[in-house]
Amino acid sequence: MSYPLARKLLFRLPAETSHDLSLKALKLANATGILPLMVPSVSGKPVEVMGLKFPNAVGLAAGLDKNGDYIDGLAQFGFGFIEVGTVTPRAQSGNPKPRLFRLEEKDAIINRMGFNNEGVEHMVQRLRSKKFQGIVGVNVGKNKDTPAEEAASDYVTCIRRVYEYASYITINISSPNTPGLRALQFGQSLKTMLQEIKECQAECHAQFGRYVPFVVKIAPDMSDDEIKMVAATILEFGMDGVIATNTTLSREGVEGNEYGKEQGGLSGAPLTKRSTHVVKVLCEAVEGKIPVIASGGVMTANDAMEKIAAGASLVQVYSGLIYRGPALVREIVEAMAKSS
Repeated sequence: MSYPLARKLLFRLPAETSHDLSLKALKLANATGILPLMVPSVSGKPVEVMGLKFPNAVGLAAGLDKNGDYIDGLAQFGFGFIEVGTVTPRAQSGNPKPRLFRLEEKDAIINRMGFNNEGVEHMVQRLRSKKFQGIVGVNVGKNKDTPAEEAASDYVTCIRRVYEYASYITINISSPNTPGLRALQFGQSLKTMLQEIKECQAECHAQFGRYVPFVVKIAPDMSDDEIKMVAATILEFGMDGVIATNTTLSREGVEGNEYGKEQGGLSGAPLTKRSTHVVKVLCEAVEGKIPVIASGGVMTANDAMEKIAAGASLVQVYSGLIYRGPALVREIVEAMAKSS
């Protein structure tokens, strides 16, 4: 079945229902050996970033596979890397349903999932059992009921458990759906957290004998001056990279839509320009000292190339995959190959 036809059928269902059904179908198709026959192979230009060798520069953003349950199936789409999570120390159900909304005419999604996941021990089991040998990043966060002043302990707990199995680890301090989380991006809160995280990284490096890069994922809802201040702190504490950006609280571009006033983070086409702007400002601020991974509004190959032109080393897709299917991955990889 072609993806446009499958999408037409899936979009008749509630957003979270179709999300879960799609992933289960993907897992079944991969287990039965059908999936590789349905998805054309993807080959691209390898790149080296953070000391890691990526088969291509196109990755899957966190949020699609929160528990690492579908890594092997998703790998068949030709991603150069896959990021799973966000995972928290303890399992949590997330926010009440409905909490995921498609704004179809805007090629957008609003979600307020709330870090729903099965907990870090479940994630560890999935990372141990996966067959995919490529690059897998693990996105970590804090439990909803953990006070902000104790947030670092949640991140450290997750880091210690997944370090052995992760290619890189993302520190998610920018989701709009966990109360108080975004406040961790600024000032002394950020410095205190990064200090503890870097100490944990050094301890794990010594324990496991391998260095796992740490990156910070930031929000798009910052002024240029705030972006520069965050960049300075990230450099000060020796983080290995930055992901820009998470979803936005802005509703610019979706005014008047049926779901435009729903609470949560907005992703997809309305985020494209803002996210690219943040990438550009961020890249200028870090001056090439660490790489920037672009995420947010990558709906076409042109969107991805604009983020590369803005200075990004890698790009990630999520909403674009929902609306375009695996063909988007191939289109971006091919566009990058042609431009090199």
